[in-house]
Amino acid sequence: MNTLKRRAAMQGRGRPVMATSAPADAPVDVAPNPACVIGPGQECRHPLVDAVTNQRLFDYERDVRARFTGVVDMLRGISALQHEPDFVERAQRIAMQRMEWPLPEELLRNAWVRGLDMRALHAHCQFHAARRCVRLAEAEQAPWRAGLALQVRELAECGFHTVDISPCADGRLQGVVPYVMRMAQDGHVLVKAYAGAMFDVEADMADWARRELERLNGAFDHLPRGDGALRYLKVAVYHFSSAHSAEQGCAFHASNDRQAVESAAARLDELRVAVERTYGVGAAPEVLLIGLDTDLDALRIHLPDGDGDVNPYRYVDTAELYRESLGMTAAQAREHIAARVDEAQRMQGWGQGYGSMRDGMRRLALALAEANLSQIEYVIRHHAGRYAVIGHDEEFICAGDPLPDLQLRNLFYLAHLDTVEEGVADLDVGMRIFRGLNLRQGLAVPILVHFCYDARVPSARERAAARARRVRDAIVERYAPLAADGMLHCRMALSAHGDGERCEFLDDPDSGSGH
Repeated sequence: MNTLKRRAAMQGRGRPVMATSAPADAPVDVAPNPACVIGPGQECRHPLVDAVTNQRLFDYERDVRARFTGVVDMLRGISALQHEPDFVERAQRIAMQRMEWPLPEELLRNAWVRGLDMRALHAHCQFHAARRCVRLAEAEQAPWRAGLALQVRELAECGFHTVDISPCADGRLQGVVPYVMRMAQDGHVLVKAYAGAMFDVEADMADWARRELERLNGAFDHLPRGDGALRYLKVAVYHFSSAHSAEQGCAFHASNDRQAVESAAARLDELRVAVERTYGVGAAPEVLLIGLDTDLDALRIHLPDGDGDVNPYRYVDTAELYRESLGMTAAQAREHIAARVDEAQRMQGWGQGYGSMRDGMRRLALALAEANLSQIEYVIRHHAGRYAVIGHDEEFICAGDPLPDLQLRNLFYLAHLDTVEEGVADLDVGMRIFRGLNLRQGLAVPILVHFCYDARVPSARERAAARARRVRDAIVERYAPLAADGMLHCRMALSAHGDGERCEFLDDPDSGSGH
C-alpha cells in the first residue's frame, strides 16, 4: 500500500499523543542531561565519542561567539567617551583593537550634538562580525572539518550522491549539519532552511532534477557505490524542547510537537508523490525524517520502511542510545545501537512499517546515530548537559540565501526566500522572535539580505544585486514603522557559489569593484 492510500485509510481514526521527555511545565534547572545517568565515581565518557573533534568544535564556537558577545561591552565603553575632544579617533582605535573593523565615521562625528546612535552602531557591528566569520571560515574550520564522521565518501557508500537537508529556520538548528549530525557540508550536501521545515516542493523538484541530470552525465562516477546506483536523499529536520515543549518548541507550529513532526512527514510525502506523478513510478528520491531536541542536541531518527515511507511514531532516540550504551566497549555499543534500530523497524501499532529499509539507509541511520553521540557528549561537557539558553538567542536575521560556511547554534535566524511575498511567513516568524530578543531591550533588528550567484553565468551578480535591493526595499516597506523609528537596519551582501567573494557588502565603498 503506498503512502497516500495508507494515510487515507487512517483518516477518521484517533491519533496517539506523541510522548515527550518531560512535562511542559518542567523547570529549566532539571537534571543537566537525561542521557547522562551515572553512579558514584563514573563519568559520562562514551566509547564512540570523538573527544578530539569535540574540543576543536568548541574552540571554534568560542571564537565565533566572542566576535558577537564583545560588541555590547565595546559600545558601552565607546559611549562613555562621546564628549571627549578626540572621540572619533579613540572610538575607531577601540573598534579596530577589539573587533578589527571600523565604525561608520558619520555616526561618530556628530555624536556630541545628537548623541550616539547606538542602535545603528550595534547593527553595524553585528553585520561586520558575521562577514568576518564567513571570511575566516575556511581557515578556522579546517581543524575540525576532516574529523567529521560523515564525509562525501561515507555518504556515497550508503548509496547517496546528494543529501538535501531542510531544517527549520529556527536559529537553534543552524548548527545541525556539522555539529549535531557531524556531516561535512560541501557540494554533495545541500542545506536550505524553512520555517517549520516546510520546504518548497517545487524548488526541491528542480534541485532533484538538476542533480539527477548531473548523475546521468557522469558527474558522480568518481564516488564509491553503496548497494547499487547512487540516489538523492531528502531530509527534513523538525525540532522540539524536552524541558519546555509547550513554550520552546517550533514557533512556526506554535510549539505543537505533534504538528511539527506530522507536518514535516507530510511534506516529504508530497515531494515523493510530486516527483513520481511528474517523472514516473520509482523516480522519487529517498527521504528521511529527523527530530532534534534543541535542549540537548539529541536526535530522533525516523526509520523508513521497505517502501521508503517514514512514520512519525517509528524512530530511535539517540539520548536513549547514549544512556543505554554508556559503559560498554565500542564494539558492544555498536551492536546495541544496531539491535535497537532493528527492533524499531519491527515495531507494531502506529509505528508499523511495510518491510525493512534498504541496507544503505540502515547504514546511514546507524552512522547518524553514532555520530550524534559525540554531540550529546559535547553538550554534556561544554554546556553543562543542557544549553543554558534553551530558547532563542540569535544575533541577526539573514533573509535570502544562507551564509556560506557559517553554521552555529542560535547565531542567526534564516528566512529563506527569493521575494518577501513568498517568504513572508518565514520573515514574520523571525520578526516575532526578535521582538523579544532586541526590540524589548531597545535594540534594532539587524537584517542581512544575502544572496548567492553563479559567477559562471553572465550578469548573474548584477541580477543577484537587483534581487537583494528589491528584497531590502520590500522588508523596509513591510516593517515601515520600525524602520522609520530606527528599530530596523538592513544591509545587503552577495556571495559567489564555489570560489569567489564571500559576504561582500553591496553598500560598502571599500569592498572594491564598485560593490
